Formats: sequence, C-alpha cells, structure tokens
Amino acid sequence: MTSTRPLHLAAELATGSGRAGPGPDTAARTVALARIAEAAALDFLTHDDSFAGPGLDALAVLARVAPETRSVGLVPTVTTTHTEPFHVQAAVATLDWVSRGRAGWRIAVSPTGAEARLVGRRPAPPAAELWQEAGEVAEVSRKLWDSWEDDAEIRDVATGRFVDRRKLHHVNFQGATFSVKGPSIVPRPPQGNPVTVVDATRPAARDTAAHHADVALIRAASAEEAAALRAELHQGARAHGRDPGQLRVLLSLTVDLDAYEGGPGALAGLIAGWHGGGAVDGFHLVPAVPERDLERFTAVTVARLRERGLFRTAYEGATLRDHLGLARPVSQYATAGAGA
Repeated sequence: MTSTRPLHLAAELATGSGRAGPGPDTAARTVALARIAEAAALDFLTHDDSFAGPGLDALAVLARVAPETRSVGLVPTVTTTHTEPFHVQAAVATLDWVSRGRAGWRIAVSPTGAEARLVGRRPAPPAAELWQEAGEVAEVSRKLWDSWEDDAEIRDVATGRFVDRRKLHHVNFQGATFSVKGPSIVPRPPQGNPVTVVDATRPAARDTAAHHADVALIRAASAEEAAALRAELHQGARAHGRDPGQLRVLLSLTVDLDAYEGGPGALAGLIAGWHGGGAVDGFHLVPAVPERDLERFTAVTVARLRERGLFRTAYEGATLRDHLGLARPVSQYATAGAGA
C-alpha cells in the first residue's frame, strides 16, 4: 500500500537522554547539527531537557541556534511542573519571533521527588495530576498567545501609541494549581500559536496529547501497535472537539546506525513501510551518537526516501506549521470585541 500523505521527519539534538553538557563547543556543535538537518529539509529538531541533570537550558540553546538557521523547526523540551506558565509561554513566543515562525515546545513533567527537592516548592504529585497540570499550561499558553490580536501593534510614532489596547485581552484563567490574568507581555507569535509537541509514550500523557498537541510522539514495537496508538490519539482528539486531521503522530525511534541490521538503507525501508501503511505520519529519530548518526541518516536514509518520492527535496514554506501542514489558528479573542 502506498500513501500520498506527506512524510514528516524530525530528529533529537541532545546527547543521550538529557541535556547536552556545558562547554565552549556546545553552541558550535548544536549549530553544526542543526545545519545538517536543515540541509536535508527535516521538519524540526528537538532538544531534550530536564531538572535531573546539569547542562544548558534547551530553550536557550535553540534560541542561539535560531539566527544560524533559516528553515528547520526548533522544539526545546520545556518542563511545566516547577515553572511559571506565564514565563514559559513568553519564552516560547519569543523563540517563535527570534526564529521567524519556526518554534515549538515539547511539554514535559518532573515526576520525581529528587527533581522536586531541587526546586523546593512542593512534592511531586502523581503522574496523572502532573499531566493534567501540563494540559492546563498548554491551554493558558494558547490563550496568552492569542491575547494580543494580530493587528494589536500600532507603532504610531506621531502619536506615541505602540499598541491598540482594545485588541489586548485578559485571559482570566483559573487552573487547579495556578491562575493567570494576562494579557501576555509578548505580541502574538508569527505562527499564532507555536507548535505544541507531547511525548505520548506513557498512558498518563495521552489525554493531554489528544487534547492539546499538534504533534504527538509515540513508541511502538510494530506497525500494528503504532497504528492502534495513532487511532487512540485521533479518537481522543475527536472527543475533545478537535479535528484529528490537525494532529500529527510521529514514531520516536532510537537509532544506532553502526549496529542496525542493514544500516541507514534498511531504516529507509522501515520508514517507508510504516508510513505507507498508515501507521504513523512520520518519524522522530533519536540518534545514539548525533554527530555520527544524524549525518548518516540525512545522507543515506533521507536520500533513499527521496528516491521513492516520499520526502521533500526542499522546504515548501517558511514556518514550522507550514512544514507540518498545520493551519495557523485564528486568535480566539479576535471577535471578542473591544475591552474584552
């Protein structure tokens, strides 16, 4: 069975399962990897992060990468458990401005007591509560991104007016663990809403992914298992009143191209088969050794996929939403009226 659906490809930048270690070459290394991915027209790059280990903040790292690249999407992991939602959304919106519409964020939670003790604010709640809170952070972030209408900025030098206050809106959000009045301090991002990515590998995260994610990452041992997870996420999106066609489901796959039977060529066959059969919308590659495996993946695997006519040869749009085929959302406050 051959699919005419676009194939989406993404890759992880961080070494191992956590942050890249600090050092004078960190920025140069990350920029070099991002340029390799961009030359292959990958949809986006993720950068893992957590409170569990030392290293540079993923969002700051990708903000450094943004001016050194032109097209590839940039998706840092952002932990919602011990951070302030208002500041989180402002930082992600700023990354979208810095990258000219190429930003996303991969929502993560901090489930361990050790991470909670680092911050010292509260003990770690159960996973289900953490993901419920993460969903509320995603919801209020969308509201805050929308709290500036697209044409709210006036920038009228003659009158000294920067913004039309009638087009700024209080969000007045009340969640289970936090409240936000708004509006945001950052104008509406170029994409309207930066792309929200959720790792839906664990069952506790799946409802949050179905409700809020533009991209859901899954892991599966077979195409059948992946297809079942994709169907579950689509069903959940529909139950939340969403169009499942606006949710991309990517298989997250750790690859060691020195030890795969068949190497990068065989990987192209696996990707083509799973995508063609409708199991997933694409693949998120986690290279065992990014400097080695990302280059081999782009040079061989992507080339084989292009030979089959399955993957783009160049970017066809400017934003991450363009790459993913996702519509730019209209501000939910655009028709709310003056003084809302």
